[in-house]
Amino acid sequence: MSRNSDNTRISRVKTRGSAFSNQLKGRDSKGKRNVASFGAHDTELHYEESVIHPQILKQARRNGHLNLSNRSMAEVPNIVWNINKITPEEGQQLSLIMDETDGQRWWDQVVLNKLILASNKLTTISSEISNLVDLTVLDVHDNQLTCLPDTLGDLLALNKLNLGHNHLETLPKNIFFLKELRSLFLQYNQIDVLDEDVGHLTLLEHLDLSYNKLKSVPYTLGYLSHLSKLNLSNNKLKSLPPEVGNMCALRCLDITHNALTKLPDEIGNLFQLEQLFVRHNQLVCLPFLKSCTSLKELQAGNNRITEVSEGLLETIKCVKILDLRDNKISTLPEKITVLQELERLDLTNNSLSSIPYSMGTMPCLKSLLVEGNPMRSIRRDILQQGTVHLLRWLKSRMEDNLFTRDSDGISSDHQQLDKHALHVMHILDLSSKDLKNIPEELVKKAATEEVTSINLGKNALTDISPCLDILASKVSELNLSFNKFSSLPQIIGNFSKLVYLDLRNNQLGDLPLGLSKLSTLRELNLCNNRFEEIPTVVFTFSKLEILFASDNKITFINVSGLAKLSVLTTLDLRNNNITNVPPELGNLRQLRSLLLEGNPFRNPRPAILAKGTPALLNYLRDRIPC
Repeated sequence: MSRNSDNTRISRVKTRGSAFSNQLKGRDSKGKRNVASFGAHDTELHYEESVIHPQILKQARRNGHLNLSNRSMAEVPNIVWNINKITPEEGQQLSLIMDETDGQRWWDQVVLNKLILASNKLTTISSEISNLVDLTVLDVHDNQLTCLPDTLGDLLALNKLNLGHNHLETLPKNIFFLKELRSLFLQYNQIDVLDEDVGHLTLLEHLDLSYNKLKSVPYTLGYLSHLSKLNLSNNKLKSLPPEVGNMCALRCLDITHNALTKLPDEIGNLFQLEQLFVRHNQLVCLPFLKSCTSLKELQAGNNRITEVSEGLLETIKCVKILDLRDNKISTLPEKITVLQELERLDLTNNSLSSIPYSMGTMPCLKSLLVEGNPMRSIRRDILQQGTVHLLRWLKSRMEDNLFTRDSDGISSDHQQLDKHALHVMHILDLSSKDLKNIPEELVKKAATEEVTSINLGKNALTDISPCLDILASKVSELNLSFNKFSSLPQIIGNFSKLVYLDLRNNQLGDLPLGLSKLSTLRELNLCNNRFEEIPTVVFTFSKLEILFASDNKITFINVSGLAKLSVLTTLDLRNNNITNVPPELGNLRQLRSLLLEGNPFRNPRPAILAKGTPALLNYLRDRIPC
């Protein structure tokens, strides 16, 4: 075929493509609008083109996904419900147009399987949605829907349906026969009754019914054997059916903010349960969770619980987070220490007068909150100094009790006391011995006992013997207080697992940069030294929670340095030479205790300081220049 013939053929194809394009847009063969031929249909196309660009529809026909969210639509254009329908004529013209544009073929078109209509102003969904039989995902959350068409039940391929944040009061029964449904989101609606047919959704894995008006849920929930996450929070539930214990795949159960007075014992059968949220109910006790061996988080705050039974503790040995705040608990059993993996325990606002000293030995506990209890056995200043200090205090009291109970006269025999501390408590205690150097033999003995705590306080030390380095890899607590150090040896930087370091009452004016390797340090005491500023190396301790630096000669507050300590909760700068408190200090919102008394600054006034840390931080933030 000649080149002229090829050019002629291509010209004809382009002409046909242009003619079809003009036809769709209501134009004649010369491209002029043909009003008489199209009329109302043309107006409809014009409206739909203004809502949905043709390119979006074209793309949807290629990949099967159509996203029309955030368009302020009050109704869905009809072309959406008929997007899968292409006449033979359209197909012929479509193939010619695609031949000349990007090489796609009409038979490459796919049916719509994902439709997103979220965040619009829809009040209804057309019954023609049944045309989209291949939909696997339908998202219409954040609209104004008050009802749904029965034809929604025709979407048998649907596996994700999001109807959250609407005004639905009831649901079509057909929804509960969508056998392929895996995720059903119904949060923030007005649903007051859940149909028993929900039990037919046997493949459902995630069900969210939070923020509705449910007063009860049907026993058929127990049939959902694949359900892994169930959210019933913020309803009006007064009870749960015992059949919930049959949901053998359930990992997360959220029933916070309801009116539950009791939980069924069958919840203890949920052997895969990892998270149980029951806050803000009216529970007076918790059931034994006998088979919940996978439970990692139990939040039961804001209830009416009066005790934590030993039986319960025995069944939740693997829990890492336990929230019991705002209850009526008056005693805590010694058995609490069976929770060897516990990392956070919140006992705020209960009726506790004491807590077991043995809690000081819990190996993983990083956060122990006991504010708002009528504690008589623990001084308030200890409670305010944070978890590390509190746990250390509890541990020391337990040690004191051990020594007191010993019938061999341990308290009067220092050598025997040291032996006991080494073997039982893994503590090398050489405090109050008037030492000028450290006995190397005792250090070697301590290494064989794998000590984790060293107390060299109240001696006459001016330096640290290099032999102490053999203990550096194990020790988490080091007390060098009440000695005569004018500088700190670099060897301290080798204590890489150090959590607590006490340097108070020495003659220190700075700290070596080699201490920057103390990446796990959580509490540092620098009180009663000769510091004129907070040492620069302190700002490298990223896990530091507590910093005591009172009774020094500090003249200014390094806010930019302190801002690097993102978990710092206690900062004590009392009795220094600070003449100005920078307002930017108020941006350190994580501070729970900020102590500035005894400095020569004029503002904030003593009346502001007396109001406590939150008021002080607010006062400072209000004075940050705009």
